[in-house]
Amino acid sequence: MSRIKEKLYLCSGLLSGLCIVIITLILLAQIVGRFFGFIVPSAEDFAGFALAASTFLGLAYTFREGGHIRVTLVIQRFSPVPRKIQEGLILTFSLALMCYLSYACSFMVYESYIYDEVSYGYVPVPLWIPQIPVAVGAIALTLAILDAWIDVIRGKQPDYVKQEDALSLEEI
Repeated sequence: MSRIKEKLYLCSGLLSGLCIVIITLILLAQIVGRFFGFIVPSAEDFAGFALAASTFLGLAYTFREGGHIRVTLVIQRFSPVPRKIQEGLILTFSLALMCYLSYACSFMVYESYIYDEVSYGYVPVPLWIPQIPVAVGAIALTLAILDAWIDVIRGKQPDYVKQEDALSLEEI
């Protein structure tokens, strides 16, 4: 089961990177198009969709790798027991918040599909299509936080804490 979760987080990170490549290609097409006198229809819309997808799909991978900003200067000063309590409380709050966000994003996709909402650009895109990666990214982050929360409840350190501690030791 652990390998499946790690592959999910890695896949999410790779898809995030792919979206950044797509943004680059869209911008490059616009630049080349200006030289040759043509425009790329709805380029801004597609770049925006890819940006939202990249942002949300990258959250779970970044969380697992310890890349999210945390106040480690304060956290590292705690002794082990208060640190675990603090970690558990923050993860509980984060899990509740992400469960709500995952639900809201998924419901947004459902509503966009039911009401046949489309984008306003030259190319009318059904909005549920670019909203799916946002919902998937939110769900993936929820699973990553749940995984870390279970580790803390079991008395283990989450993976991102190990990564942060290793980085802080390298800086010294």
